[in-house]
Amino acid sequence: MKVGVLAVQGAFAEMKAFWRTQGAETFEIRQLPDLERDFDMLAMPGGESTVQGKLLNDLGLFAPLKARIAGGLPVFAVCAGLILLAEKIYDPGGRGGTRPGKWFGVLPVTVRRNAYGRQLGSFKTVGAFDGTTNVPMTFIRAPAITAISSPEVEVLSEFNGAPTAVRWRGITAFTWHPELNQRMRA
Repeated sequence: MKVGVLAVQGAFAEMKAFWRTQGAETFEIRQLPDLERDFDMLAMPGGESTVQGKLLNDLGLFAPLKARIAGGLPVFAVCAGLILLAEKIYDPGGRGGTRPGKWFGVLPVTVRRNAYGRQLGSFKTVGAFDGTTNVPMTFIRAPAITAISSPEVEVLSEFNGAPTAVRWRGITAFTWHPELNQRMRA
């Protein structure tokens, strides 16, 4: 399998290393010509979603990636990647309530950015993931999935009763960082 790893900002080196441990061939997507390569899946790393979204626009990557995702390209998204894919963003601050996702908006979930706190609120835990128990989970400035708007969304893991990883069609998205955990299998 060939995995194109979005490499405009964030933990793309860790994402590439993770997919290599899964036996995949990886390459970085940094600019428009990179999208001319054949690949089977897009991996979207953790990082800063606002910066990633802005760079996707500035580099001309946003529209072609959105078209590929809408066309069924499988996606593996972590943290910021989940935020970029979310249909809605929960905004408890100045605007209150929810608003449409600013970026791809294809995954039928609502997310709240930095829901578990800022950098100092980062933590590790162990839980069940897709039928496997005792999976290490690393939450770093993690978003929370606050709502799911399609019965087709499958919850793969939870923390304190809230979904932390979901699968919908060809998209698998995490609030935590599976690429940082040695025992995780995709």
